[in-house]
Amino acid sequence: MSNSVSVPSARPSAAAAPSVVTSLPDAEDRTRDRVLAAVLEHGPVSAAELGDLLGFTPAAVRRHLDHLSKDGVIEVKRVAKAGAGAGRPARRYVLSSQGQSKLGDDYLNIASSALNRLQQLAGEEAIREFAVERFSDMERRYTPEVELAGNDITARALALSKALSRDGYVSSAASIEAKPPLPAALSSVQLCQGHCPVQQLAAQFPVFCETETEVFSRLVGVDVRRLSTLAGGGHVCTTHIPTGRPAAREPQGSSVQPAILDKESNNQQERP
Repeated sequence: MSNSVSVPSARPSAAAAPSVVTSLPDAEDRTRDRVLAAVLEHGPVSAAELGDLLGFTPAAVRRHLDHLSKDGVIEVKRVAKAGAGAGRPARRYVLSSQGQSKLGDDYLNIASSALNRLQQLAGEEAIREFAVERFSDMERRYTPEVELAGNDITARALALSKALSRDGYVSSAASIEAKPPLPAALSSVQLCQGHCPVQQLAAQFPVFCETETEVFSRLVGVDVRRLSTLAGGGHVCTTHIPTGRPAAREPQGSSVQPAILDKESNNQQERP
């Protein structure tokens, strides 16, 4: 599933008199799409940070952010940065629910109706079986790529993140090394996903998040812990992957700790 929101436009003819005029809105749209994509990938993110990422002035970025905010595709989150001390939380931008839909979730209304009907006819177990079947394809496709990373858990997590991004989840992986006096066993990777193609379904049927987490655990070879989800109100899905112990090469079943935070905690979760 593609996350591109660029609006294709025909290249204006060099001989056309109004070509310069008509190209300006096209350029504006392309620039605005770049800002939107950066908010999706890096949010919650400030206007100044977006300017640094994209090479724009803060004033130019704010102009596009204002436009996107008026369109309802992004929203402001007040996020207190670690170590910032007392004071008003920083103004940072994230994708809104409407923005998620803009990226291609329109089919979910039909899927939601179908799953509700399935639940009525066959019960909760049928929904779980559906989720397991859906994510088994992900596990099958990702396994060879993750296995190529070897036994190192961090390398496996990075390979998983790369595979997720290729499928449109806008994933990133941050390695967090525990330094003395903390034991090295507390080192971890935080795996983040900025887009979820089934966010609305997962909000209704949490088994989708649970099943995906189980797949991640089997792929990296260690127990993982879900810290936040888009479906639960977080600005990203965040999975804690401990890296301070060897991977279990043949995991028996799943001992995943979903530990999905409540909506309020999710909204306060800060991406590293």
